Amino acid sequence: MKFAFPSFSGKPADQAPARPRTLDSQKPGVQRSKMMEYDQPLVWVVVLLMLFGLVMVYSASIALPDSPKYSNYTNGHFLVRQAIFIAVSLLAGLVTFRIPIATWQRWAPYLFVVTLILLAMVLVPGLGRGVNGAKRWLSFRVFNLQPSELMKLFIVLYAANYTVRKQEVMHKLTKGFLPMTAAVGLVGLLLMLEPDLGALGVIVCIAMGILFLGGINGVWFGGIGAMLAGMFTLVIWLSPWRRERIFAYLNPWAEENALGKAYQLSHSLIAFGRGELFGVGLGASVEKLHYLPEAHTDFLLAVIGEELGFAGVLVVVMLFYWIIKRSFEIGRQAIAMDQTFAGLTAKGIGIWIGVQTFINMGVNLGLLPTKGLTLPLMSYGGSGVLINCVGLAILLRIDYENRVLMRGGRA
Repeated sequence: MKFAFPSFSGKPADQAPARPRTLDSQKPGVQRSKMMEYDQPLVWVVVLLMLFGLVMVYSASIALPDSPKYSNYTNGHFLVRQAIFIAVSLLAGLVTFRIPIATWQRWAPYLFVVTLILLAMVLVPGLGRGVNGAKRWLSFRVFNLQPSELMKLFIVLYAANYTVRKQEVMHKLTKGFLPMTAAVGLVGLLLMLEPDLGALGVIVCIAMGILFLGGINGVWFGGIGAMLAGMFTLVIWLSPWRRERIFAYLNPWAEENALGKAYQLSHSLIAFGRGELFGVGLGASVEKLHYLPEAHTDFLLAVIGEELGFAGVLVVVMLFYWIIKRSFEIGRQAIAMDQTFAGLTAKGIGIWIGVQTFINMGVNLGLLPTKGLTLPLMSYGGSGVLINCVGLAILLRIDYENRVLMRGGRA
């Protein structure tokens, strides 16, 4: 026989109380999503590269005030300026991260046209500022702007926007390929008048890479690639000083080359040779003592190789490899979710960082002829670091919108 105690709740005494309803995430065995809001490892890699570059810029430039050219500067002049550049660049990156990718897609053609105008302004007497025989900067008193750095970013956006708009006719020569070729040709003409063959090479690689990823006709792509290679060869052959630089690159240890056109290359190779496996120690470089020109800009990697050795160079290579790898992974995710513009932009940023890094490292190591391209995020310079941070902030925004879509939200 069962005995039941009286119930004061109005429910039958033999009825068990209802269990509280739980969310799926609170049920045993069901875990909440641990997906981060943004790619934190990518952010830390970028910050690490910039801080590493700051230390190496200080090390490479600390002896420059001993030279008559920089006699008015203090030992920490370039360190302070680079720190300011990094702070401003990080702030610009934060602002850029707040801008939706759809907005960049709408602005892309206008930004491209504005940058073309800036490139033309560089060539106007009184507006453009020249250094070592090349006019590449616009002076705004407080800072100098290099429009070719802007073009590297905006050609990524414009090429991605163009590919999305012309997707149905990309296999056609007149409607799909020639208009983009004409736009890149105009950019190339302005850059050749500066002259800046290194930036032109990067921009052409970016545009061709995005068109290839966007599904351009393989025959046209191969044909235009061969034509561009022929044009670069012709430009070098018709320019005596470029031709001499190529011959010096092929034999840098000849006496007339080692003290002439291959002076930077020969001292860069000496720096790497002195560094061996683990380097001579931070700050102990000899080549930066007025032997290696532009040690804090184009040849910063040579100073890293001398002071930190093969191990230091390998760390830098792996950090850049991580950025490029993540760029293509983010782009592939975006395309898989039908965000074609975002996907092509992410891959374009990866191509940009990858090509410029490869050229700079190749020049430092003697694999490529000497060109005036900086090491992204690390070399001294305001325009370069700023535009690199803005480009990587756009990449992080693409990754953020991918994560929002994967959670079922709207970007």
